Amino acid sequence: MRMLVLGGTVFLGRATATEAVRRGHDVVCAARGESGAVPAGAVHVPVDRNAGLGELEGTHFDAVVDVATMSVGWVRGALSSVGADHWTFISSCSVYADHATPGSTETFAPLEDDPRAPMSPERYGAVKVASENAVLDAVGDRAFIVRAGLITGPGDRSDRFGYWPNRLSRGGRVAVPDAPDQPAQHVDVRDLAAWVVDAAERRLAGTYDAVGPSNPLSLVLGEVAGAVAPPGTELVRIPGEVLARHGVEPWAGPRSLPLWLPADHRSMMFRDAGPALAAGLRVRPTAETAADALEHERGLGLDRDRRAGLPPEVEDELLRAVG
Repeated sequence: MRMLVLGGTVFLGRATATEAVRRGHDVVCAARGESGAVPAGAVHVPVDRNAGLGELEGTHFDAVVDVATMSVGWVRGALSSVGADHWTFISSCSVYADHATPGSTETFAPLEDDPRAPMSPERYGAVKVASENAVLDAVGDRAFIVRAGLITGPGDRSDRFGYWPNRLSRGGRVAVPDAPDQPAQHVDVRDLAAWVVDAAERRLAGTYDAVGPSNPLSLVLGEVAGAVAPPGTELVRIPGEVLARHGVEPWAGPRSLPLWLPADHRSMMFRDAGPALAAGLRVRPTAETAADALEHERGLGLDRDRRAGLPPEVEDELLRAVG
């Protein structure tokens, strides 16, 4: 199979190209190449999607995988420039407008690009909806729309999931949110990449929430701890009011507790994984993802400045606050 990956140099795009090469496919990665190298065995075609697809214009592939993050213009440009028997678009569960109500499937109204507009989760989700619509309008029943949830594992640049194996591997008293029953779910980047390649091989079409099973946050953190924490590690629950008083944010940011969700987003990680699992998505144990994420964290440096997680001095304040 001849596959074009629009991207292919970082995280999911690179993992997808790597998996396709491993299976013996002929893989072309179209990217600027500024964020990293394409995997060994893939062909790199330098492109700037703001200016089109260059030498790829008018070509045809058995499968295309587009991991465009934001631009509807990029998505439409690729659809009009390249032909394919199967087209995967990596979207996001951020397309859903209601993260408070379990089972809600209402999406944002589609929104066109506006580089002058401030970025927000709502805008990101609405632009993703517009991009999904562009793909469906162009290729119809040849489209595979992947609404990814939290993607984890080696190569993650968000620092969210990786914070937990990093911190828990150091042991001692570890501050965790006092929200043990909050749902939490994720998908390992390698499992998602394998499913994307499977779908291209099988010509799987449709729109899916690409997530693993949802479990209580306490169980997920317990699995991470079981994989990486030394004996004697204690998970100390910090009440929400204490976290708020100390300026700790949910989900992400340099002073945050990753995976913790605010009340109006408690169902964000409670999406139905059943259809994706029935369609062939296979997920590995959280403990395995945690162990491999820890190795990635060690390669980056356990003490580096992070995009998400608690600085040690903030965690010390929290632990002192609860005694």
